[in-house]
Amino acid sequence: MSLDDRKLEVLRAIVEDYVATQEPVGSKALVERHQLGVSPATVRNDMAVLEEEGYIRQPHTSAGRVPTDLGYRLFVDRLSRVKPLSPAERRAIERFLDGAVDLDDVVHRTVRLLAQLTRQVAVVQYPSLARSAVRHLELVPISTTRIMLVMIADTGRVEQRLVELPTPVPADDITEMRRKVNEKLAGQKLSDTPPLVAALVDESAPERRNTMATLASVLLETLVERSEERLALAGTANLTRGGVLDFHGSLRPVLEALEEEVILLKLIGEVEPSTMRVRIGDENEIDNLRSASVVSTGYGPGATIVGGLGVLGPTRMDYPGTIATVRAVARYVGDLLAQN
Repeated sequence: MSLDDRKLEVLRAIVEDYVATQEPVGSKALVERHQLGVSPATVRNDMAVLEEEGYIRQPHTSAGRVPTDLGYRLFVDRLSRVKPLSPAERRAIERFLDGAVDLDDVVHRTVRLLAQLTRQVAVVQYPSLARSAVRHLELVPISTTRIMLVMIADTGRVEQRLVELPTPVPADDITEMRRKVNEKLAGQKLSDTPPLVAALVDESAPERRNTMATLASVLLETLVERSEERLALAGTANLTRGGVLDFHGSLRPVLEALEEEVILLKLIGEVEPSTMRVRIGDENEIDNLRSASVVSTGYGPGATIVGGLGVLGPTRMDYPGTIATVRAVARYVGDLLAQN
């Protein structure tokens, strides 16, 4: 059965009141607080239909009702008007992120800001190496048999490796190797580099081949074989703010899930460009998060997505406000990366 506009308005009012007050919502309160233009008896009938359809439920024996996961889903899909951020909120985001000095700082500021603005748990994925390109490779001689390889990605990520050379190599040879490596690899997607690294060895002069082969194995490890992704997390204390009841009795499963990086990456790391993803309660594939909601999106310079960010909280969250904040912060971080 499709709900008529009045019943949808009643559902909207129930969701908004429950999010604001944390108390089950009764028909009398709805009539008093919202201009629904109908009698309490009509509202009660509408609530009975909404309950029958599975959009609201009655907790315990209180007279009030609370939204179900299905009710929140309908609210998010059809009813929530995304609140535009105020100029003051936009300025706060801008000021806070503009002070960042490097990529680490951008990520840590972003995750703290998201947690503060939404009052939920915030998760930010570092720009993924799998989606990055090489900006520059630096070879820094430490001794005649040891060099530091520094890879700078176009997303600002920096990876360092120590290379132990098989025989002493003069500084001029290191300079020449640096030139060749950058000529071949700068600007290339990390995922496209293996054949180019192999070509570097094949094209080396015989007397340099051993050295280049040693460097090549470390290059491959740095550019391709690093599968681990990094995450930043903030605001875990926010979970206890609304009380354990928000999580159907226990916070422990949610906290356990937050300790698993693989789970967090699954939550926020698989988002398409400019798509907001809202997963509510049972829509989460992860059992431990069936009492939580996750709002996430991808971020990156322009149309390129290099990572995901989002927030996790109880299903009773301010969806319009949270969606607007996550979207604004993601856009701002993307702009920052585009400038660098």
